[in-house]
Amino acid sequence: MAARAYWQGQIRLALVSIPVEIYSATRSGAAVQFRQIHEPTGKPISYEKVVTGVGPVDLDDIVKGYEVSKGEYVLLDQDEIDAVKLESKKTLELTQFVDASEIDVLYYEKPYFVVPADDLAEEAFIVLREALRRTKKVGLGQLAMRGREYVVSLKPCGRGMVLETLRYADEVHKAQGYFREIPDDKPDAELLDLAEALIDRKTAAFHPQEFHDRYVDALKGLIERKRKANGKKVIEDKGGAEPKSSNVVDLMAALRKSMGDKPKAAAKTPAKKAPARKPAAKKRA
Repeated sequence: MAARAYWQGQIRLALVSIPVEIYSATRSGAAVQFRQIHEPTGKPISYEKVVTGVGPVDLDDIVKGYEVSKGEYVLLDQDEIDAVKLESKKTLELTQFVDASEIDVLYYEKPYFVVPADDLAEEAFIVLREALRRTKKVGLGQLAMRGREYVVSLKPCGRGMVLETLRYADEVHKAQGYFREIPDDKPDAELLDLAEALIDRKTAAFHPQEFHDRYVDALKGLIERKRKANGKKVIEDKGGAEPKSSNVVDLMAALRKSMGDKPKAAAKTPAKKAPARKPAAKKRA
């Protein structure tokens, strides 16, 4: 496999150990990277490691330090940090299984592909994968990678499995603090039907390749125009005034318009008939 394994170790389930390798399942997007430039000379600005009162220092003289009180640090060498004993550095022990729906989406952080480390590990790997698939469960455990220990989930993915690092409870904000002011009202039934119909109309299969970063495309276009302009200022043509934001006063009309329906004409109130006049009384002779 061309990629370099992010982690190598074993998955352990009771007395069964499965040697595996983990690879990053994602990569950084094609973001446009800018450098800071000294405008008078056009040269990039560099940064040096400096100490106040000393000046630039050699990289060999830099160690890691933890501030225990203001201005006081405990210094640690990298080999001392690497020597910290933690079983989860080499072993992911599956300690619990849950339904996938029990894990709130807020806890998921980053996915990794999991593959058997060698041919001997394939049988046990496939058994675990299919057991998870048939029971529709997600395995949970803890794994140490790159200087910290993560809670992780494990689930089937095609012929392999996907491991996802999860955030700890104290890393996730409580939703109540943000949603508290939203009223607990019941929506109008007809409005709800229209909204559901609009969702149904726009429902389709997810094809991630259909989406791309339009901002990156626009920046690349700007850079190319700037290059051709030989440094002259280039202002993006917005093609007219930006649409003004407005509150939707008539939600029903807006939903109907989204569905392509013509708004119903207001029913005309029938004109009131003039009250019938009583016949005039006949005069007596």
